[in-house]
Amino acid sequence: MQIQVTIPDQATPRVHAHLAQLTPDERWAALGRGDSGRGHGAHRIPAVCPGGDGGIRPLPDPCRQRILEPSSTVFARRPSSFAMNLSLWSVRASLATMTTLLHRLPRAFTFTLVLAAVGLSSSRGANPIITDVHTADPAALVHNGRVYLYAGQDEAPDNKSDYRMNRWLCYSSDDMVTWTPHGSPLAATNFKWAKGSAWASQVVEHKGKFYFFATVEHAAIQGMAIGVAVSDSPTGPFVDARGSALVTNDMTTDVKIWWDDIDPSVFIDDDGQAYLYWGNTKCRWARLTPDLLQLDGPIHTVEEFKRFTEAPWLHKRNGTYYLTYSTDFPEKTTYATSDSPTGPWKQHGIINEIAGNCNTNHHAIITFKGRDYFIYHNGAIQPHGGSYRRSVCIDYLHYNPDGSIKRVVMTSEGVSPAP
Repeated sequence: MQIQVTIPDQATPRVHAHLAQLTPDERWAALGRGDSGRGHGAHRIPAVCPGGDGGIRPLPDPCRQRILEPSSTVFARRPSSFAMNLSLWSVRASLATMTTLLHRLPRAFTFTLVLAAVGLSSSRGANPIITDVHTADPAALVHNGRVYLYAGQDEAPDNKSDYRMNRWLCYSSDDMVTWTPHGSPLAATNFKWAKGSAWASQVVEHKGKFYFFATVEHAAIQGMAIGVAVSDSPTGPFVDARGSALVTNDMTTDVKIWWDDIDPSVFIDDDGQAYLYWGNTKCRWARLTPDLLQLDGPIHTVEEFKRFTEAPWLHKRNGTYYLTYSTDFPEKTTYATSDSPTGPWKQHGIINEIAGNCNTNHHAIITFKGRDYFIYHNGAIQPHGGSYRRSVCIDYLHYNPDGSIKRVVMTSEGVSPAP
């Protein structure tokens, strides 16, 4: 969105006078701390202050006191017309508080809001991408020109009482910016053998059907387990495809915790062979049968990963296999490469740092309309966001000419609409 501010030369002294009557708090409330309330699209607008070129840009806390200071050189520029280019993250502010400022300015000081034909628009998206509910552990599927996003819904009432997750949500987009909600395609208790806990998942398409690999807590076998549900549509509804768990905690007894069989990631190679990666503390993998409903052979451990935490994701680019995963705690995302989906793996560096106020760092990587995307979560929605009330974000993923992955730059602006 662009805000065009026009100040006739003769009105400049009066504008300064009126701005001088406002306290810093009023200026801050109007343009720097407007709160649009709760619900979808609700964000606090970041502070803006003049840049060296006379423009306006979001800046960190040290500049907040300079918001619309009367002494700002931006009002002395000629011609006395300039544009403030703000991200949609900025635009989702309280128009009521902005109006408070406008009513106290002279008539000669005009704001022209350049909008799309319908509602607020922007050349970029905004992070987090979903703001009416808390979403976590994202996975994504590209199918027929759309991206389908799957995420668990965080429902912890106070962000302090551990994970409370009962179902997954589904959204879709054809441009990575505008997301259509499709409700919940699956709940943890849709697996009759499960107690609950809708943890990380991934959906893949195979032979015209969609397979939902999901982490849940087993009702009879202590610990977390991995189930498989199936649907004829990427938006569900999904139903249990096996009637039992694919992986249970008693199948991996060398790790003495109950949450080591989590975070399934399924990759189907060009030859049709499917692989399941998963784990916490140790990274596991196994081949899947052609129907994706059974393990086809033994469970293997990636021995090269000495600091593996969780959240593996396997993808392929230009003949190279990339296995990205979370390491340490609080978590960062790192990666390894191989000439084979089964390794051996060569470890590389960190590609995503700790995600702000969120201990976990779960991600998905996709290519869509010629661009690569890194989908992750953080705890950005305030006042109650954090490790147990997370929110999905999207930023670009970039490769170097040698195929190595550049560090992801986490932004509040997000990505531009895909063409």
